[in-house]
Amino acid sequence: MIGRLRGTLLEKQPPWMVVEVAGVGYELEASMTTLVAMPGTGEPVSLYTHLVIREDAHLLYGFAREQERSLFRALIKVNGIGPKLALGILSGMDEEAFVRCVMDDDVKALTRLPGVGKKTAERLIIEMRDRFPHWEQPGELAIGTRDPTGSVSSGAADPVADAEAALVSLGYKPTEAARMLLGLETSGSTEAMIKAALTRRLAG
Repeated sequence: MIGRLRGTLLEKQPPWMVVEVAGVGYELEASMTTLVAMPGTGEPVSLYTHLVIREDAHLLYGFAREQERSLFRALIKVNGIGPKLALGILSGMDEEAFVRCVMDDDVKALTRLPGVGKKTAERLIIEMRDRFPHWEQPGELAIGTRDPTGSVSSGAADPVADAEAALVSLGYKPTEAARMLLGLETSGSTEAMIKAALTRRLAG
């Protein structure tokens, strides 16, 4: 099991990034929360990881914080929640916001996340509430709000197109992804645009 990587960020193309460790490039998929927290390419990074082994692939997921990885691991244990949907949830809200939604029975907020319908939201609330005592008490979370405009650009030629493609990969329909990006500042990085779109979407 690969539990942590420390190396150099070679490439960042949401929702993917490549980290070089001792001459080996590891391709990882990550939430927008983690991607926004990453430095520019060529900079050193340290990531918590989770490896999923399937018959047709070995998939590595990266997390800026151990708390985010813990929530990811708890989410994929919920019936009907796979890694892709779990990353979509973590991209749309941080750990503290998710815990708050579950504890407040906020189905409406959860259904704003990609791929989460009413039944899935209700299942998340029921199953995750039972898991919290064995995972982390909500009051112990110390997650700060990050300013998405502080991200370093990934060097993409067209950040708007890349942001739209990344939102589609998270589970949003193309027309919905395009609508989410309308009116947003386009001079920032792709990750910043995605995070801003997700934040606006969650706010309704």
